[in-house]
Amino acid sequence: MMCIFCQKYKDHKDIIYENNTIFVIYDSFPVSKGHCLIIPKRHIPDYFSINDDELKDINEAIKQMKKIIDKTYHPDGYNIGINNGHAAGQTVFHLHVHLIPRYLGDVLNPRGGVRTVIPGKQIY
Repeated sequence: MMCIFCQKYKDHKDIIYENNTIFVIYDSFPVSKGHCLIIPKRHIPDYFSINDDELKDINEAIKQMKKIIDKTYHPDGYNIGINNGHAAGQTVFHLHVHLIPRYLGDVLNPRGGVRTVIPGKQIY
């Protein structure tokens, strides 16, 4: 069975941006309006497997998608995240970077941001 992200790239289904080594789609289960996934075209399991060209292209895609999302959704901030490995919550073992727009009031207290992945560690 083909990886869901490899299939989306093969079908060019839902691609909203691409460059030499990556493509971008909106998340099927978005955390917020504009939540997108930046995905290498090459099937690789995690961030630690990318090469320098992919890293450069991921960073460029993050910047380009921020411009698109800012213009379309006008968020107040962003979280950028990668789940690497089962223990970190990775469910699709093809690297993907979450670019999650954040909006004032979307949570009661956003302090700690990505620290909320472990309950009780958010507030410090």
